[in-house]
Formats: sequence, C-alpha cells, structure tokens
Amino acid sequence: MFGPLIVKSVKSKGEPTGCWRVQLRPKYLQKDCIACRLCLLICPEGCISGKEKNTFNSNFEFCKGCGLCAKICPKSDIEMVSEGAVCVVKKETK
Repeated sequence: MFGPLIVKSVKSKGEPTGCWRVQLRPKYLQKDCIACRLCLLICPEGCISGKEKNTFNSNFEFCKGCGLCAKICPKSDIEMVSEGAVCVVKKETK
C-alpha cells in the first residue's frame, strides 16, 4: 500500500536544508509511538532517527518540514508545529 510513497533519502548531498522550512516543523509527541518506522521510511531527507517506541526525532538541519512523517504516522504521534525561530546556517570557514 505504501510502496509508491517510499523514497530513497539523499540528505541533500550533505548540505543542510533545514532553512528551507517555511512555517512548520514536525514535533514528535513521543507518547503513542509504536516504532513502526513509517516516518523513517517516508522521509525524503532521511533525517529521522530512532529505534524503539517514543525515541524518534528529526535532525532539523536537514528537515524540510514537508509533513510526510506526520501524515503517515498511524498513531498521530507526530504533529506539525510553527517553526517559531529564524533558522541560521553556520558555514564552516576554511
């Protein structure tokens, strides 16, 4: 059923993409998670980590705020919330 939705994550070739978020970011409530890993599978950036119930989170340096994780969660344990703060990207100096 979810076969066509699963994408191969690329982490934007190592470049942070978190500042692409416009208004929303995922918030993992970590109350009803069953560790089905659907959020991890559907994330286009592969920025979700976690192994056991109620341990999943996103790396916000790469999260684009697409909301796919929240939509696919069978327990509605992920909600999209307002970004709140302005994103600042730190560039490495050589």
